[in-house]
Amino acid sequence: MHIHDETIPVLDFGSQTAQLICRRVRDAGVHSVLVASSITATELKAMNPKGIILSGGPSSVSDNNAPTMDPEILELGIPILGICYGMQLSCKLLGASVTKADHSEFGRAILKVHAHTRGFFGAVPESTQVWMSHGDQIDNLGNAHLESIASTDTCPNAAVRSTNSNHNFVGVQFHPEVTHTHHGPDLFRNFLYEICKCSGLWKMADFAEEAARKVKEAVGDKRVICGLSGGVDSSVVAALLHKAIGDQLTCVFVDNGLLRKKERDLVEHTFNDHFQIDLRVVDASKEFLGDLEGISDPQEKRRLIGHRFIDVFKEAADSIPDADFLAQGTLYPDVIESGHGHSGNSANIKLHHNVGGLPEELGFKLIEPVRELFKDEVRALGTVLGVPDTIVWRHPFPGPGLAVRVLGDITEDKLEIVRNADEILLEEIVAAGLYRKTSQVFAVLLPIHSVGVMGDGRTYERVIALRAVETQDFMTADWARIPFDVLARISTRIINEVTGVNRVVYDISSKPPATIEWE
Repeated sequence: MHIHDETIPVLDFGSQTAQLICRRVRDAGVHSVLVASSITATELKAMNPKGIILSGGPSSVSDNNAPTMDPEILELGIPILGICYGMQLSCKLLGASVTKADHSEFGRAILKVHAHTRGFFGAVPESTQVWMSHGDQIDNLGNAHLESIASTDTCPNAAVRSTNSNHNFVGVQFHPEVTHTHHGPDLFRNFLYEICKCSGLWKMADFAEEAARKVKEAVGDKRVICGLSGGVDSSVVAALLHKAIGDQLTCVFVDNGLLRKKERDLVEHTFNDHFQIDLRVVDASKEFLGDLEGISDPQEKRRLIGHRFIDVFKEAADSIPDADFLAQGTLYPDVIESGHGHSGNSANIKLHHNVGGLPEELGFKLIEPVRELFKDEVRALGTVLGVPDTIVWRHPFPGPGLAVRVLGDITEDKLEIVRNADEILLEEIVAAGLYRKTSQVFAVLLPIHSVGVMGDGRTYERVIALRAVETQDFMTADWARIPFDVLARISTRIINEVTGVNRVVYDISSKPPATIEWE
């Protein structure tokens, strides 16, 4: 059997946590894909799923334009788990009534389980914390052939199951995918293994072998170019391609002069020395910095950097003979957000448009071997492939590099200031054991000066802002609660060791309303 022989489609009704449901299923060892709620029963059946999950959503099933689904899906006999809106919609289609709740539940609630079997609630305590977020609820099961199997103080039908042998359905009003539901992982495992009878084929080592096989079949004897950025996504793609096609791979790394300190050295050491990959390093720093001279607008910075990168990359690619394919580190969230993720075919390597990188006119067929993985899965794949931890666990770095971390116009002096401050920040975060506990940490050079006193003299020098965030998906983020003593050491070192800085501030803004980067 192959890893995709067991698949759980998740019908997306607009939930903010639909991707998280997919991740929970994969964490339990089963492949999962997000599909549109408009998918038909025939299309679903063709996927040969082991089970189906219906996500939550922001709508009320009573709304005139509320999303619905093909009712024949409930007649397939395939195990179905409905979550929140997905539960309400299914129950309504089965004949139950859904009404506005007398007491809406938002937040933590205590679930009381009435039916303990080897099925859905197996090994879950009779009383456990769950996370609720609903204004409607199932009011009357009527003749829908459903029975309540759990409740809360204000929701008598917090979980239901079908008593009709033709309907293999269980529904929950709460959200098992969020961490606030204490036994959420147990519930997913129960659904997958006790009800769907999955075997747990989704293992990263097996994915690596299968993805490498598909790449080799797709590429044949042609060459592949991979644009390396030094980040985890493109690095893992390069390692996977090297495993699949060996010396048919050429990597191109463009030094745009906007890199972190020693970034180029790290990439050259990793891919030349560790993997012995054919790596072409193009130093175009003068061209990039020349384009940016006097430019302060962040969008114009991005535009100029993007255009120059395409020109530089195309020139480098033209010097590589027999290169028909361009590899890109597109991830599953990118695919979903681009509108390409609802086909149910994301298990295949796509040889078509990328979702937002180099343009079609470069003349390559695109290959995206990790496009069905989430970020944490890419890190796991990198570990399996032997990519060093220094790259596997690297924090994200913006495409325009330090150009968006130097606010205002760009000069080499300003870049040196932010590089040195950033290096000190990361050194202290690593030393404090906080690097893997934070999602992104960096320094920003502000376009202002501040008055200070150093020694016996007055100074009027630059200000560095520190940014550290924690997030699961980078769509929302909270500022990291770095201990004060760690922040104090960072501030002291930056002011003492980075020439031209006399003040350090810490950004305590969450996303939203702020963004993670400052520009």
